[in-house]
Amino acid sequence: MTKSIFEKIYNHLALRKEDLDSIANAHEQIDFQKGHVFLENGKVANEYYLIQSGLVRSWLYDYNGDEITTEFYGDGEILIEVSSLFQRIPTKENIVALTAGTALRIDFDKFQELYHKIPAFNEWGRAWMSNQLFMSKQRTIDMLTRSAADRYLAILKHKPLIIKEAPLKHIASYLGITNSSLSRIRKEIFSA
Repeated sequence: MTKSIFEKIYNHLALRKEDLDSIANAHEQIDFQKGHVFLENGKVANEYYLIQSGLVRSWLYDYNGDEITTEFYGDGEILIEVSSLFQRIPTKENIVALTAGTALRIDFDKFQELYHKIPAFNEWGRAWMSNQLFMSKQRTIDMLTRSAADRYLAILKHKPLIIKEAPLKHIASYLGITNSSLSRIRKEIFSA
């Protein structure tokens, strides 16, 4: 297993090398193919993943029955459905691989054991959750205050794997726009 992904994701000053080793040893590497289902609507999440390579999409159906992309997960990110995993409730989302890749999986029971055994891991978890709340709030604010073109440019700059690998219809639903609006935005950006 590569330590660099653990050092990147579980980055906290209080985590010692032996803590990081214990955390790393609790993960299992898996390979996945395009179309692999990580979690289905109505199921309870029993693990989370550190994505080493590949692109994964979470989505749900809106009130009209249309698929809406809620998030993309790529290299060096945590793939997690927080509500289902920690509240132990069925998810409303589906999480499916858009490409082949590899990930490191940790199941809920091992996570809980480490979380209670390693105080610094507990601190990391609080810091990570705070950051996730901030990012969620920022995404909501961006959806209300930034143009779709600006949001697309932000993805292009910060998460180019999404632009490279995800179908345009998934990107459009993530941005909250129609496919034709995304096509127009892309045409304007790339012809400028």
